[in-house]
Amino acid sequence: METAFTKLVGVEHPLVQTGMGWVAGPRLVSGAANAGALGILASATMTLDQLRSAVREVKSRTPDGTPFGVNLRADAGDAAERAQVIIDEGVRVASFALAPSKELIGRLKDAGVVVIPSIGARRHAEKVAAWGADAVIVQGGEGGGHTGDVATTVLLPQVVDAVDIPVIAAGGFSDGRGLVAALSYGAAGIAMGTRFLLTSDSTVPDAVKAEYLKATVKDVTVTTAVDGLPHRMLRTELVDSLERAGRTRALVRAVRHAAGFRKLSGLSWPQMVRDGLAMKHGKDLSWSQVLLAANTPMLLKASMVEGRTDLGVMASGQVAGVIDDLPSCAELVSRVMAEAQQALESLEALHSLRTLPPPG
Repeated sequence: METAFTKLVGVEHPLVQTGMGWVAGPRLVSGAANAGALGILASATMTLDQLRSAVREVKSRTPDGTPFGVNLRADAGDAAERAQVIIDEGVRVASFALAPSKELIGRLKDAGVVVIPSIGARRHAEKVAAWGADAVIVQGGEGGGHTGDVATTVLLPQVVDAVDIPVIAAGGFSDGRGLVAALSYGAAGIAMGTRFLLTSDSTVPDAVKAEYLKATVKDVTVTTAVDGLPHRMLRTELVDSLERAGRTRALVRAVRHAAGFRKLSGLSWPQMVRDGLAMKHGKDLSWSQVLLAANTPMLLKASMVEGRTDLGVMASGQVAGVIDDLPSCAELVSRVMAEAQQALESLEALHSLRTLPPPG
């Protein structure tokens, strides 16, 4: 299936595996890429050396020239250095969880890198398009992790009408019917996080995957208790306890996790302070909220890497409530595209019936 997105990045199918922290590592990304989708490495939880190593591992697992991407935090203090790794290693796509600067977009584009920011509002899409972004991923409120409150079905057509670059729809997608629905809105493809997390190629521990598989739609909630920002995840006893915790207990926990993340990431305290200032820029965040943000990487690591569902949080899209199996990336992509083809054929058959001449 050829769309403006597949032509832009050179993939076979209009599908994106999103850059999920602690989840989107070389094995999952290469699995998605080998299946013909765009796999995206999550770099925010990696050091620069780890990022370079991960990029090279994806290359070793895929045929020469296979497109894949790296997701960056645009507000990170070392964003420029990470962008240079992408350029040096010949990575096809740079994606961003927050809008990158006009200068960073230009630098990547000059090096032949396709720039695809993720956005959650029409005005953000208009801004990055004016700055030269090649495409945008539009995430509606159904999506996992940090999310907004506007549903994909409302946000997506607004963005499609506002920009003239390819738009990839995210938030609430898990099958081929969703792909066809997104295409009908004018999107050029869909991005899926939770659906790719729940594959056999994902390195997430089996015990954690089991928690996702048994979840219903009502078990996926949005909370501000983790880092002060709306965060969609599975509701667990830990989430309940975080919501009940007072400010003092929450800040003590945040300081401890901030120290742990500093050691893990290799960042210095001044770098973390600069990142905190970047997070505050343009947002009405208190310093306590910025500090609480240090909870997120460590609490996600506890579940997604260590398998501690009692100590970690599990970011999740609402689609977790309708997923009940763990296919490989190849099986998932093949299934989604077959379902899309079937849906398109059903629509074509319906159209044919409506255009038949009246009997007699």
